[in-house]
Amino acid sequence: MPPIDTAATAAEIERSIRAVGTPERAAGEKAYLKSDLEHCGATLSEIRRIARAVASAHPDLTHDELIDLVGVLWSQQLHDCRMAAIMLLEFRPRLLGREDLDTVETMIRGSRTWAYVDALAGNTAGGLVVRYPDAAARLDAWAVDPNFWVRRSALLALMHPLKRGAPFDRFAGYADSMLAEKEFFIRKAIGWVLRETSKRRPDEVYAWLLPRAPRASGVTLREAVKYLSPAQRAQVLDASGRQLAVRRR
Repeated sequence: MPPIDTAATAAEIERSIRAVGTPERAAGEKAYLKSDLEHCGATLSEIRRIARAVASAHPDLTHDELIDLVGVLWSQQLHDCRMAAIMLLEFRPRLLGREDLDTVETMIRGSRTWAYVDALAGNTAGGLVVRYPDAAARLDAWAVDPNFWVRRSALLALMHPLKRGAPFDRFAGYADSMLAEKEFFIRKAIGWVLRETSKRRPDEVYAWLLPRAPRASGVTLREAVKYLSPAQRAQVLDASGRQLAVRRR
């Protein structure tokens, strides 16, 4: 197949997205995300369908073509196109290598919202760390970055590796250093990763969390204890000195 025309393909993606958007959803989404971008109101499922169709239509897409296409979409001041860019990275993970953490980091720094950061960090960066475990060392710099979205990304990028048995110590170090932070999105991320890890490794989470419970925020604790045993949960909450309502999901 001939090389993909990334500019033309990005323009076609934008046209397709605009065709399925609605003004009502655009207004609601823009307000909800407190976004300064244009929104055309396409649903995530529609954006995913359009992005997947493009990926499927170009089975011979190269690494450079993918990165170029993602770059064109990401440069648009249109929320829906940025979501399509993120999804294209997720649909072609095997084209990505360690060096593409540079691209992911650049996108995270330009995100300024969980709507992009969580997918970029949790799925794309996390997938790269699963495939290239040595790439996790790159996250050490993220964990101490002045930008809290980058710090959040260091935590979330370890969620998939932890689910697959990666050592707990790197995340533990990051979380311990951020435990006293006031930023909601950091507190939530620590609890979120602990919660997901505890589904398979509850004893590790419990052993780490118990002595730190007095320092952990309520936001972190509510998430972290959800899948611990009733006895473990009670001990952590008692050690925290807080009265927290926790619902298992």
